[in-house]
Amino acid sequence: MTDVSYLAADLHSVGTPTLWAVTIAGVLALLVLDFLVTRRPHEVSIKEALGWSAFYIALPLAFGAWVWSRWGSRQGVEYLTGYLVEKSLSVDNLFVFMLLLAAFAVPSVLAQRVLLFGITGALALRAVFIALGAAALQTLDFAFLLFAVILIVTAVKLLRDALSGHEQEVDISKMRSVRLLRRFMPVVEEYHGTKMIVRQNGRRALTPLALVVVAVLATDVVFAVDSVPAVYGITEDPYLVFATNAFALLGLRALYFVLHAALSRLVHLSYGLAAILAFIGVKLGLHWAHGIWEGVPEIPTLASLGVIIGVLAVVTLTSLRATRDHAPGNREVVAERR
Repeated sequence: MTDVSYLAADLHSVGTPTLWAVTIAGVLALLVLDFLVTRRPHEVSIKEALGWSAFYIALPLAFGAWVWSRWGSRQGVEYLTGYLVEKSLSVDNLFVFMLLLAAFAVPSVLAQRVLLFGITGALALRAVFIALGAAALQTLDFAFLLFAVILIVTAVKLLRDALSGHEQEVDISKMRSVRLLRRFMPVVEEYHGTKMIVRQNGRRALTPLALVVVAVLATDVVFAVDSVPAVYGITEDPYLVFATNAFALLGLRALYFVLHAALSRLVHLSYGLAAILAFIGVKLGLHWAHGIWEGVPEIPTLASLGVIIGVLAVVTLTSLRATRDHAPGNREVVAERR
């Protein structure tokens, strides 16, 4: 039987109740700020997108420097590594969001609002999964092994999909979330600004904006299943897990408009994500085994940071090289695919 006290020994969190309250208040304030920015629908200029992206990169880096100075190098490295993992996975989120926006023909002036709803939903779901993950690690002696299996299975599926080479499209009519909504309420064909419900012939009806928001939220569930175990493979501190997720997601709205043109060139991203998830899965498995059998090695977090940076650098360079001499085709995946 695994020594549960050993596995839970590292679960002491740096997050005091006051720090949790301040952090959650700060995240909510940033979300309110984003909603105010998108209150009046408008097309996002590259200058605006770059400005917000710079802000949402500087903020988590400054927070990481504070964590490092306040609690030491171990927590600092864990936070920065976890943030890098979550930011990498969030790029995959962005690609699916891009496909959904195109499939639903979302007007460019409404794209910000859809992304913001998706980010807000993702944050709420991650908070739930983080709490469940922390509870599992404290009470289940096989939780680390379970997380390892989830990550390795996901990595295998990502690799299999990447190797298949088949181009797939988002088929709105086949999406479970969309079909379910259509059963309960009629849907109008045209967008009505930021409205999700309108009256048509005396009856309430959904707009396409409501459908795309629900579709985006449905994909958030799938991504949460992958990302939360991944970051728990880096740090077992629930506060740092929440902070890395929050900072990685908050900047997605602006990052989408910065990377929109470049996303289709990252043709090897799935290979890199598969390698990273498999690596973290192995790391979790070794950590679980380390608590049972003497002599089983563990992978240090600093080594994990080096591997993750190396993998991302390689797939970025190979992707850019592969698409250097020709216009890349649409790299398409099915939303709700994983």
